[in-house]
Amino acid sequence: MEVSTKALVPEKQKTACLVVGVFADKDPGPQANRLNDATDGQLGRILARGDLEARAGASLLLSGLNGVAAERVLLVSMGKGEEFNDKAYRNALSATGRFLASLKADEAVVALADIAVPNRDLAWHTRTAAQLIADAAYKYDVPRAKKEEETRGVARVVLGFALKPTADATRGAAQGLALANGMSLTRTLGNLPANVCTPTYLGETAKKLGKAHKSVKVEVFDKAGIEKIGMGSFLSVAQGSVQPPRFIVLKYNGGKAKTKPVVLVGKGVTFDTGGISLKPGEGMDEMKYDMCGAASVLGTFQAVAELDLPINLVGLIPATENMPSGIATKPGDVVTSLSGQTIEILNTDAEGRLILCDALTYAERFDPACVVDIATLTGACIIALGHHTSGLLANDDELARELQDTGVSAGDRAWQLPLFDEYQEQLKSNFADMANIGGRPAGTITAACFLARYTKKYKWAHLDVAGTAWKSGAEKGATGRPVPLLFNFILQRATH
Repeated sequence: MEVSTKALVPEKQKTACLVVGVFADKDPGPQANRLNDATDGQLGRILARGDLEARAGASLLLSGLNGVAAERVLLVSMGKGEEFNDKAYRNALSATGRFLASLKADEAVVALADIAVPNRDLAWHTRTAAQLIADAAYKYDVPRAKKEEETRGVARVVLGFALKPTADATRGAAQGLALANGMSLTRTLGNLPANVCTPTYLGETAKKLGKAHKSVKVEVFDKAGIEKIGMGSFLSVAQGSVQPPRFIVLKYNGGKAKTKPVVLVGKGVTFDTGGISLKPGEGMDEMKYDMCGAASVLGTFQAVAELDLPINLVGLIPATENMPSGIATKPGDVVTSLSGQTIEILNTDAEGRLILCDALTYAERFDPACVVDIATLTGACIIALGHHTSGLLANDDELARELQDTGVSAGDRAWQLPLFDEYQEQLKSNFADMANIGGRPAGTITAACFLARYTKKYKWAHLDVAGTAWKSGAEKGATGRPVPLLFNFILQRATH
């Protein structure tokens, strides 16, 4: 999809579809008032009938309005003006995006981006608009015997403004489109079946990213290379699978040479059976999504490289399957991590932390400004926060606040949970430095406590996205989260 910005007179814009925001108050807003004048009050009479619901995101399609050059006019409710906020704006844009994705037309004009949202600048408006409209157009290419012949969805979207859009507005639109492109990569990797998206496939995807963007350097370690590094904990998870593991290192150097990088670490378990501690069969197909942390790192790199952001960024992805076999790690086994600390594996289904701990130790060599790991780590996080909010734990409260505030701005929220020392007691082991689980109580917190033992040399935050990285049921599929949070976090650091 192409997204551009320009000044225009709504009623004179020749386009397949003109999208106009309408407030559910006595004053429907400037664009609606203009169209009402252009139609000699026809629009006002339509609204007076109550055909457009008041809730933000409701819509009404009109065709052949006298005095309007557009073939169609989509009225989108912004809700009540006094209640208008980020959520209402996003609801309106998401509804717009869904409609445009179903429209059989080349171009549409969206006159929503200059409707003022409290406490948000113009770049935020256009970034959010471009992201949500482009993301709504995402389609997974399902392998079917017979392909759908008809293609729908607009190819070009113009964000229209009453006045000439500023450089910030244009820049914001480009940022939003890049973000949507990164989310698209993340969603596709998550949606691919595990017999396609293997650790090797993730490595090849990273290499393609490096070939497409000269600013991205990629190194992929095979099993022998991982053994040479000394990642014993990571390899203990990989040893039960015939699929060879990969350790993927991405480097983006867009900042000054001596500036410390931000390091992103993504859990890349391309399929998780639970290993010897086998999961229940129901719903196990969704364990192909256990690599969404890795996919979010690749998607974030895609967006950052597309924009040539002035920042240094490192991505670390330990990728493997977790399978049961005659040579798989067993409960009670003790392994040695890259840090030298030993781990008693009480449950082989707590494997994500076993691969992440070695990657977090590896991160030390980059002398990072901060490290953020992203993982579909614990079912306990879903119980605590549901599917709306990602879990956030950190050894630095300032970093945690930065991520939490960024999540609010990006519409991709996270919530901080405690990381008190008292929880570390649950990881005690009689046979190693620590156990890999701490029992049922506070499962998300004790998982982060385990990781915290490997992050003492830098500022670190952990995002548990088990409840937000994909949806189940009728809408089953990867969401692309938390790429919006990560991208906006990096964008803020790059531009301030």
